[in-house]
Amino acid sequence: MTVALRLAGFLVQRSTADLPPQAIDHAAMLIASTFASASCGIGLDSARIIRELACERGGRPDSTLWFTGDKLPVADVAQVNAVMSDAAASDDSDLRNIVHAGTPLTAASLAIAERYGSSGAAVLTAMVLGYEAAGRISAAITPGFRQRGFHGCLGAVFAASVASGLLLRLDQTRLAHAIALSATSIGGLATAADTSVAREYHAGLATLLGVNAALAASRGYCTELAALEARRGFFEAFGGVDGAAAGEAALQQLDESWDIVTDMAIKLVPGGHPHHALAEAAGNAVRVGNIAAAEIASITVSRPGMTALNGPLHPANLIDMAHSPAYFAAAGAADGTFSWEHASPTKIADPVIHRLIDLVRVGPPPGDDAARFRQGATVTVRTLDGRESTSTVYVPKGAGTLGIAWSDVDAKYRKLMPASGLSPEAIEASLTCIHEFRQVTDVSSLLSLLRINGT
Repeated sequence: MTVALRLAGFLVQRSTADLPPQAIDHAAMLIASTFASASCGIGLDSARIIRELACERGGRPDSTLWFTGDKLPVADVAQVNAVMSDAAASDDSDLRNIVHAGTPLTAASLAIAERYGSSGAAVLTAMVLGYEAAGRISAAITPGFRQRGFHGCLGAVFAASVASGLLLRLDQTRLAHAIALSATSIGGLATAADTSVAREYHAGLATLLGVNAALAASRGYCTELAALEARRGFFEAFGGVDGAAAGEAALQQLDESWDIVTDMAIKLVPGGHPHHALAEAAGNAVRVGNIAAAEIASITVSRPGMTALNGPLHPANLIDMAHSPAYFAAAGAADGTFSWEHASPTKIADPVIHRLIDLVRVGPPPGDDAARFRQGATVTVRTLDGRESTSTVYVPKGAGTLGIAWSDVDAKYRKLMPASGLSPEAIEASLTCIHEFRQVTDVSSLLSLLRINGT
């Protein structure tokens, strides 16, 4: 059997009872996190443009756009909502691959669930399994796909297609075709995503293409089922790896652990997940050393594989900030912490932070404990009078491997959701509904709480 068939066979046989409670819990947290990120993206030009285009096209009122309440065809709704969340760079990451699978996963699952009347428990189950598929397929082409210039949307599309397919109750063969259709549909360049709003465009396409693949497969659309592992197939073309070997790797130890538990991380601060530990470690170092920004002579950063400061050195906007490791280290050192405030125009333009950016340099990579780093970092802050303070953060806060606390997710939700225009009462009611989502019989009850002024 092909990789797509074998993976689909595993997925369609799993039920809610087969999944650990923590996995279901993390899926609910992911919904809250994705809404919170979307609330910050609703006013951004990229999200507005995609929303306006979808509304102009119109069509059957299948599902609901978050916050505005517009009703549109299911695939369009999923795309618009995904762009809105990804645009704010405040969603989630799979720490193995730095693939933002949660936004397409959540947007697709809720749009499909509303259209076809799925329960909260069915959505959470589909999300766990969709995250698993995306993580496994992405890991099979990591790090090759990035080295070859491709973006993480290559993996995120499978989260959308698998979750949609499971909610559509596809059988093994049809789900396998949805997976293979996704493989032959997706593309995306890292150079565009790292420097422009192409990043959220990719997220929207991954969601749209994933939903369309599942819908097409549900009607019997077929493709080459060996598209993942075939010669010049997905694994080889995007990852530069042997297709057969990559396929076997993707199927190893099924049912032994769950990606949404072990590798998912929810952003508790904005920007690119690989940079979060830099800010956290820098903040720790200055607090422990009792070092003021004016006393800093140098900031040395270190992590496995890091040899230079990539991305914009002095960010001028949200896109630059999200991809600037120097900004994260300097901001953490300047303020002793890093928070949602650091995505604001005021902080991005802060002259104190920009002075410290010029003091950031890359040190030697970690030695014997390099295997402990999972998007972690070490930061050493040296003062003008020769004092030093060092902090190492092996895994950033909000990572599943550390345990994700509902209190942190709730704090993120309450901090960011007011940007959507929802009333405080609606914010609290929707958060309560997410906490109790596995008991929800119709997801429309949650989505109705996300309409501004109840419209």
